[in-house]
Amino acid sequence: MSTRAELGRLTGLSRPAVAARVNELIAHGLLVERADGASTGGRPPARLEFNAAGGAVLVANLGRSRGQAAVCDLAGALIVQADVDLPADLSPGAVLPRLLDRWSELLGKAGQSPATVRGAGLAVPDPVGLTPEAWDGVEVGPLVAERFDVPVLLDNDVNAAALGEHRTRFADLADLLFVKVSTGIGGGLIMGGRIQRGALGAAGEIGHVPVPGAEESPCRCGNLGCLEAIAGGAALLARSGARDLAELSERARAGDPAVVGLVRDAGRRLGEVIATAVNLLNPAVVVLGGDLTGAYEPLIAGVREVVYRRATALATGRLRIEPSRLGDTAGLIGCAVMTLDHLLAPETVDAALTTAPS
Repeated sequence: MSTRAELGRLTGLSRPAVAARVNELIAHGLLVERADGASTGGRPPARLEFNAAGGAVLVANLGRSRGQAAVCDLAGALIVQADVDLPADLSPGAVLPRLLDRWSELLGKAGQSPATVRGAGLAVPDPVGLTPEAWDGVEVGPLVAERFDVPVLLDNDVNAAALGEHRTRFADLADLLFVKVSTGIGGGLIMGGRIQRGALGAAGEIGHVPVPGAEESPCRCGNLGCLEAIAGGAALLARSGARDLAELSERARAGDPAVVGLVRDAGRRLGEVIATAVNLLNPAVVVLGGDLTGAYEPLIAGVREVVYRRATALATGRLRIEPSRLGDTAGLIGCAVMTLDHLLAPETVDAALTTAPS
């Protein structure tokens, strides 16, 4: 919070320049001015505050079997959220109409109109490359614009969860590895405080790293011997006889010896790959998320057992290996983070103020 006079001192701008900019930001809904500052005699100075209620952001986190949608304010706080009923066909053409309907419902529940929406962020269960709006080769922006004519930001679900975990729980740490263990296995990497996508947007595919002893196990990627093929949720369901990962996790929490052993062994195999990542990248924290972390005790025990044995003493000296505490919310928050980082960037705000009607 600052006054106009304080902004002038901080920026070196003249009073008219500060007044012009502040008035534009107030008119655009990004600032509010409150006349309740501490008085030193005479009328108290008006304080300027960021206006989190000045608009809405639509976010959605779509996995292979479940999805969530939400409406956020301009500070990224979740106002209202709900599950999204995903069709068997996870193509953009099948999913987006349902998502747009859900967003419209949630806006109504939040007491917001479509006119308040400033942007949308979407996490999908596939690599998206480096094109910001393309999912499975389909440009998402024009489809969303049929209902909400706003910028659309897109990333895969693991990167979104990594952003959410980092911004919410580990903002003081510059380097984080997030590993999602659900039906499949994927990684999201933050280095120097920024998500790392690689040269073509394919970074983080640790589920498709080959592991010893699994050479004959077929993987959905078409290769043999991938980590996901023996330690992913689909592989564990096939070996345990559980209906879904919720039942598998419940049996592990209840102490079913066969399931506990199965999950802990999956943690060990996962730990082999994470140990290599720790030696190569030296993150400060490894966060395990996804549906299988419902059985987090044997899973994390297996990961820690191998990582602390196989990775170097220097890389593990201060390393933390922790379960996600945000669950599905991590992906929603991550979508809000990437969308708001774009919407509130100086160049985006400048462009919006330049094109705003006078």
